[in-house]
Amino acid sequence: MTLLFSLTASTVPVVGSDRLFPVRRVYCVGRNYLDHVREMREGDERDKPFFFQKPPDAVVGDGARVPYPPRTADFEFEGELVVAVGAEGVDVPVERALELVFGYAAGIDLTRRDRQRDCRERQVAWEAGKSFDASAPCGPITPAAAAGDVGAAELRLTVDGAVRQHTRIAHMIWNVAEILAHLSMDYRLMPGDLVYTGTPAGVAALRPGNEVRVDIDGLTPLTVTIAERKNHATH
Repeated sequence: MTLLFSLTASTVPVVGSDRLFPVRRVYCVGRNYLDHVREMREGDERDKPFFFQKPPDAVVGDGARVPYPPRTADFEFEGELVVAVGAEGVDVPVERALELVFGYAAGIDLTRRDRQRDCRERQVAWEAGKSFDASAPCGPITPAAAAGDVGAAELRLTVDGAVRQHTRIAHMIWNVAEILAHLSMDYRLMPGDLVYTGTPAGVAALRPGNEVRVDIDGLTPLTVTIAERKNHATH
């Protein structure tokens, strides 16, 4: 039997080599910084982590031109630490969860906030607000051994050079090991999975022409430009 057509997997470059990380799944953690929970005025501050997904082809790389998406008037940025999974894991204890980590990257969870709010009000899934084309920019992946102490790193997101988000990764409610352990209770984690670990306070709307940059200590920065709707994202 032959395939009707072929599909090209999204890939992310690996720092310090010519290797590419093929993307299998994209998981995102909701409400993982206390200041963002309070900013959005939703959820219990003691909630267990919860997850949603984006399609693998939502991943675009550093330098991408991300088209302003259709059917929204409130297109927002969320700067995040991204964890790249390099080993299989199911029901992994917290103490061993970091063994699954291949590396780390800077990322942005782009969100159609008005569509997300509408989904929440109608009590339906968040896909319309979260899972659209080019909604998961991801910078080059730094292998874990070369990334230093990610837990002590600072994250900064700038829009046109102005700082809009600034936090320490240590301020996450659930740290990387805890996130992976919880996620592995519901899903079989596999090499190729990316996990976006949540965003701090400061999220706000974007417009065409904005340049968005995420810096995380020890990792390669990620920069994308918001283009007009008629343009296409490029990898």
